[in-house]
Amino acid sequence: RSRLSSLVIAALCRGRVVRVPTGSLVRVVGTELVIPCNVSDYDGPSEQNFDWSFSSSGSSFVELASTWEAGFATQLYRERLQRGEIALRRTANDAVELHIKNVQPSDEGHYKCSTPSTDATVQGNYEDTVQVKGSAWPSALWVLPLFSRLLTDTWPREPSPVNWTCRLVDILEGHYIHFAVEMGLWDSKPRGGRGAARLTAVLPPAVLADALRVDAGRRQGRSVDVSHLAEARALASDQGSYRCVVSEWIGEQGNWQEIQEKAVEVATVLIQPTVLRAAVARSVSVAEGKELDLTCNITTDRTDDVRPEVAWYFSRSPDSTLPGSPVLARLDRDSLVHSSPHVALSHVDARSYHLLVRDVSKENSGYYFCHVALWAPGHNRSWHKVAEARSAPASVDVTWLEPDYQVYLNASKVPEFSDDRTELECHIVDMKSSEASVRFTVSWYYRVNRRSDDVVASELLAVMNGDWTLKYGDRSKQRAQDGDFIFSKEHTDTFSFRIQRTTEEDRGNYYCVVSAWTRHRNDSWVKSKDVFSKPVTIFWASEDSVLVVKARQPKPFFAAGNTFEMTCKVSSKNIKSPRYSVLITAEKPVGDLSSPNETKYIISLDQDSVVKLENWTDASRVDGVVLEKVQEDEFRYRMYQTQVSDAGLYRCMVTAWSPVRGSLWREAATSLSNPIEIDFQTAGPVFNASVHSDTPSVIRGDLIRLFCIITVEGAALDPDDMAFDVSWFAVHSFGLDKAPVLLSSLDRRGIVTTAERDGKSELSLERVSVLEFLLQVHGSEDQDFGNYYCSVTPWVKSPTGSWQKEAEIYSKPIFVTVKMDVLNAFKYPLLIGVGLSTVIGLLSCLIGYCSSHWCCKKEVQETRRERRRLMSMEMD
Repeated sequence: RSRLSSLVIAALCRGRVVRVPTGSLVRVVGTELVIPCNVSDYDGPSEQNFDWSFSSSGSSFVELASTWEAGFATQLYRERLQRGEIALRRTANDAVELHIKNVQPSDEGHYKCSTPSTDATVQGNYEDTVQVKGSAWPSALWVLPLFSRLLTDTWPREPSPVNWTCRLVDILEGHYIHFAVEMGLWDSKPRGGRGAARLTAVLPPAVLADALRVDAGRRQGRSVDVSHLAEARALASDQGSYRCVVSEWIGEQGNWQEIQEKAVEVATVLIQPTVLRAAVARSVSVAEGKELDLTCNITTDRTDDVRPEVAWYFSRSPDSTLPGSPVLARLDRDSLVHSSPHVALSHVDARSYHLLVRDVSKENSGYYFCHVALWAPGHNRSWHKVAEARSAPASVDVTWLEPDYQVYLNASKVPEFSDDRTELECHIVDMKSSEASVRFTVSWYYRVNRRSDDVVASELLAVMNGDWTLKYGDRSKQRAQDGDFIFSKEHTDTFSFRIQRTTEEDRGNYYCVVSAWTRHRNDSWVKSKDVFSKPVTIFWASEDSVLVVKARQPKPFFAAGNTFEMTCKVSSKNIKSPRYSVLITAEKPVGDLSSPNETKYIISLDQDSVVKLENWTDASRVDGVVLEKVQEDEFRYRMYQTQVSDAGLYRCMVTAWSPVRGSLWREAATSLSNPIEIDFQTAGPVFNASVHSDTPSVIRGDLIRLFCIITVEGAALDPDDMAFDVSWFAVHSFGLDKAPVLLSSLDRRGIVTTAERDGKSELSLERVSVLEFLLQVHGSEDQDFGNYYCSVTPWVKSPTGSWQKEAEIYSKPIFVTVKMDVLNAFKYPLLIGVGLSTVIGLLSCLIGYCSSHWCCKKEVQETRRERRRLMSMEMD
């Protein structure tokens, strides 16, 4: 169910909507009238139909237009509908607008909007009426410019007042009319802009008492002058055409409606441009590591209070735009500098600005721009950019001044023999410049000395990097860790390489390479140049070392008990500063089968003249051997109170030593002298030894008795002139495949020494007669079986009263077995078993008796039986 709401009517003048209260609408001739009509409380889905009617008096309405029926309008309005002067425009399903273009005086009257109803019951109103009225003549509003300056004006940059005035002239008919006045740039912002003034003047009829003659043929009207005074600084945005725009408003019953608007141009302003130029040197060349200093010179015609803003840009190409170029440094209008640690921006004077780039490198090569902007103060403490300029690109080329120097290698110490020290020094000479940002390092190389037509690759010994770290090559790594190769930097321009012990493999060509390193801005070092030295050859003629030792005997024949003397003379060749060590050796003469092929070391003298007893075991003759150094190449050996057992071949084993690394020595050569023989021509007694036992087979626990019997053949000796060292040995196996074990020994002074044993049996050794020695094993055990033999060392007193040690003799072994006594072995186990079984049987019988007597006893109570006769079988 639809109800027609109140109409909202508006008039649009020259494209602008003029709205009036419901029931009254002021129109202006030549404007467009728009009357909207809408239905409230409509909930239908389809479009609502509207019919429009017109009446000049409000009583009789004629058809004007309809949204439902095309031929609804009368003939008078049908032509205007066809021409488009009258049109209906639907804005919604329940709203429509009536548009009348070029409103005529005949269009003043009442307009009715109605909607057909199909409801059975009428609720609400289905039509509404609005009255449109207005003046019968066109508006007589004029706006006249009154120039205080020329129409085309050039503003200065200094503050100066500018006055613009426009005059309003109109004819009023008893209504209050308001004038809204705006002045400003017409192009930039309609109805205002920067510096525009909006003034509203309310002119009641009493004020318009005096009439002004405006124009011939025009009505008498009243006028008012509106002025605008501008005192701000002129900016580039202020340039353009300035207009005075006046809109006329009419009021009725407290409501105001704009009825027309007029504008007039009051001035055309041209701003005098600010002259600003920035200039930088076109081409600059600077050495790497130095400072880059660029100056931006500013030229301007401004003398007032302006502040510059300077920025430096860097680009790889000369045509780069500023937004994409990195900003190196910037000085804002408050004189605050924004830069990095390596870049500085300074203000030298009012028209010069310096850019300083420290420690430049190749990356700083390119194009530099200077961008300048001038800022002028405005009203309300604001700042406005009045001019900006960019300099032409300054081409900066960063060049590297390559260090100019030469390298010279010399050998300060050349080896003459193997193991000599080698010293090489690498010098930096003819150095043209010594920059603080340049450091020098060295690399050492070795090349085998071959024929000139052979191509031999160089081997890296060591290399020093820019951070002073030293790295070894494969050839020198191990020897450098051992301290044999030493690489050092003696001075700023000197590097050294020392070989503590030069070997034949070290012979060859050596050269050094000095590298120049340059420090970059990030404190890293980059190699910039390498200079090679000429090679130095390390070589000496290699000859085999020769060492000759000759031994001689001053006294060729002597008897036992005398002193034996032997001298050794040494000669060497191709050995550097030799020192000799001597070792005296002794061998049994040919034909002596007691100890064949045995060489005995007696005493030694090292290269530092330190004497040492080697295998000399005769405690009674510790001071009986002497080895001394007579000269640098001659040595003498003496043996006092010689014994018959000392017979043999004596030699001098000489070793030549060369000094290595100060206090160290290297073995250069070894040689053995000719033999000197000690041979005693005497007819002394001959001693033999044998072993005898009465109990070669015993039962475990019995006593084992073993006799060592010595027999003497040849010349008879007094028992007081004989003494013996007797030792007993045992081999605990059926054969002689194991090492003998010393059991006990008795020296010629009667001192008994018994070795430690693991078994429980005990040993005793005693001399039972002059030539018999008894070994007893008490409490024999199973491990006491095996082969037993004795060794005898005879001592014979010489006519001079000294004791002579004879050759050691050995007896043949005797096998001893230890048996087990079976009866005795099982006697005690049988007795223990019988006893234990008897005790266990008696104990079990006792336990059974006690259990049956006390634990299992039961009392049985017998009941009395009645005597009855026996029943017969049949009854059973």
